[in-house]
Amino acid sequence: MGNRVSREDFEWVYTDQPHATRRQEILAKYPEIKSLMKPDSNLIWIVIMMVLTQFVAFYLVKDLDWKWVLFWAYAFGSCINHSMTLAIHEVSHNSAFGHCKAMWNRWFGIFANLPIGVPYSVSFKRYHMDHHRYLGGDGIDVDIPTDFEGWFFCTTFRKFIWVILQPLFYAFRPLFINPKPISYLEIINTVIQITFDIVIYYVLGVKSLVYMLAASLLGLGLHPISGHFIAEHYMFLKGHETYSYYGPLNLLTFNVGYHNEHHDFPNIPGKSLPLQRAEYVVYIIYGERERK
Repeated sequence: MGNRVSREDFEWVYTDQPHATRRQEILAKYPEIKSLMKPDSNLIWIVIMMVLTQFVAFYLVKDLDWKWVLFWAYAFGSCINHSMTLAIHEVSHNSAFGHCKAMWNRWFGIFANLPIGVPYSVSFKRYHMDHHRYLGGDGIDVDIPTDFEGWFFCTTFRKFIWVILQPLFYAFRPLFINPKPISYLEIINTVIQITFDIVIYYVLGVKSLVYMLAASLLGLGLHPISGHFIAEHYMFLKGHETYSYYGPLNLLTFNVGYHNEHHDFPNIPGKSLPLQRAEYVVYIIYGERERK
């Protein structure tokens, strides 16, 4: 538990990320993939149902003992809230209403943000676009841990603590790595969210409020669904910094496991990524054969 890791620095590369080049190559061979670049109207109804489900949960937990409040926050609420953050991820790519109605997506993201308890949607959109444009870029991509995180969380036990506190690092890391001026939409997001939290407190009580916040903290920390945070861009194989997962948890995460596919084509909604993967596999198999 106390053994230190053997690495003492990040893996530094000085070439462009591969996704933009691969996107051009795939589209040149399979232009029909563009037909998948359209909004997913089902996302709207799924998000509405998830928000309403959490509203019902807020009511049901208001009179429970504290142990059951925390139990249901981890067993149920955490799954909903984690899934909701990935719905917001989809909305940040304008997958709900399309690029022609960008502001509709921003307002819908603020609505989806409500059961999470912390204003998140608008800021996530701003930083996530940088993540796609400058994947792994030092001082730009805030998904990359800081030098302090890499230096301090260097043993098994400390890494365990880091996983538990991951949502806090994810929230505060942008303020240290790449701070940006506060936008008016972020102010609106914050005001609406705080107002909603106050309403929950006065109408349903402190237990409902704690359930909401605990569900987000627990669901984004030491939780099975949170494995994708590490798996997506952990360098398991030298030279490859994006990985995909094709297992059943994609059913709860809007197919975020199809991460190579998502970075290659961020304009394709999660629902359609399995279809895009079929073309991707063909490209990998036959493209490599042609190179040889």
